[in-house]
Amino acid sequence: MRSPLRTVAALLARYSLRTSGCRACGPGTRRISSSADPEVKVCIIGSGPAGFYTAQHLLKHHKSTVIDIYEKLPVPFGLVRFGVAPDHPEVKNVMNAFTQTAHRGGCSFYGNVNVGKDISIEELKQAYHVLVLSYGAETNQRLGIPGENLLGVYSARAFVGWYNGLPENRDLNPELSSETAVIVGHGNVALDVARILLSPIDMLKKTDITAHALEAIENSKVKRVIIVGRRGPLQVAFTIKELREMINLPGTRSLLDRSDFEGLKPIVKDLPRQRKRLIELLIKAGLEINSGKEAECRAAATKEWSLRFLRSPLEIVPSKDGKRVGGIRLTVTKLEGPVASAKAIQTEDIEDLECGLVLSSIGYKSHSIDSSVPFDQQQGIIPNKLGRVLHAPGVYCSGWVKRGPVGVIVTTMNDGFETAESVMEDVQSGILDVSALKGGFKVIEALLKQRGICPVSFSGWKKIDSFEVAAGEKVGKPREKLLSVKEMLKVANQ
Repeated sequence: MRSPLRTVAALLARYSLRTSGCRACGPGTRRISSSADPEVKVCIIGSGPAGFYTAQHLLKHHKSTVIDIYEKLPVPFGLVRFGVAPDHPEVKNVMNAFTQTAHRGGCSFYGNVNVGKDISIEELKQAYHVLVLSYGAETNQRLGIPGENLLGVYSARAFVGWYNGLPENRDLNPELSSETAVIVGHGNVALDVARILLSPIDMLKKTDITAHALEAIENSKVKRVIIVGRRGPLQVAFTIKELREMINLPGTRSLLDRSDFEGLKPIVKDLPRQRKRLIELLIKAGLEINSGKEAECRAAATKEWSLRFLRSPLEIVPSKDGKRVGGIRLTVTKLEGPVASAKAIQTEDIEDLECGLVLSSIGYKSHSIDSSVPFDQQQGIIPNKLGRVLHAPGVYCSGWVKRGPVGVIVTTMNDGFETAESVMEDVQSGILDVSALKGGFKVIEALLKQRGICPVSFSGWKKIDSFEVAAGEKVGKPREKLLSVKEMLKVANQ
């Protein structure tokens, strides 16, 4: 049997024979750059913000770049589509900029191609000068405690994927029959999940939340959400926008323990500006005594949320039948070290909370997609320097797989720009040899065809987009997402 790499080599040879010696290219054929102005073929793996921002910067500042973006799913935009909360449409507007990038000359999108499975990194290396891995973080950190596999325990990542239409989570069917939910983690995702659980249904009906999630939340019995973190108010990881949304959420009231916030004001004055504003709002919410209309709204609220600090999960306690969640056991912690980097140390004090739903929101984690690329399993990142993958010339990384799952979209934008700068520096300095002719997608397309893989182009995605928007208009929503790869491919190929 002929090896895949020999097949790539043969396809490259045929491609070289067809194009070598051409002084002028016919209509519709991309110009083959001279050695003085080499055409750099770049393969980006992953079509989320990291991938698109890297592409955007390369196309803007290196005119002879030709970029092909590969995506496992038939649809682009990664966490912008599947991670951003449905009630944050303003954040999703970044898809408009990514669409402009995809429509630029020199940029192509190929969805429904699972790199590491449908095509290998080594095969891509033979077809491109540059590989940029920007496939994000597709798994979640586990709590690692007894009872984590009980019915009613879910990762926040899976829960977010469920209400945002990620195909792998469409059948999650979370248990929402209990009045109390506990979320472990004090980051933005934790607050997103809490807000979606407690939001008035009429607010959610105007978003692109999936139909099955909307129905489940409308029938949900959850009316109390406790958000637990192992450190204190000064160490929370969420941002001021998400906190303000929780405080102002209609029909809900916050139940914060005043003792958590007393004595913090003298410390706040020395914090960086953004951090100072966040903690000041948190202290105000914890210490302020409402009066007048605000007091009336609190009294009339039918749902509530709270933040529990200095608590770390020890065990998910089963219900009487032993099959589902009955509660969660927490250990009280104490902090040691400087405020910003304080570590939570467990004490002997224990606290039990009754609940029927536990959502773990302690972080996402990247994984290796191909053994030929170095990967740090402990940190969950690809070892790199400014986006240059260590000991792998011509291979770069961007986004969460580069730095870990931290930051917001603007952080990812700057990260993508940094990787793009590293690529351009290496091309211009000659560290990266781009003189050899590379076949790019023509070579990969032939291999995918042999393997029965049909890539989805950006025009195919636009068909899906139009279908979803039209379906959403019928029910007063921005879009009604397709929930399976099969449905997506059917629409894309019409």
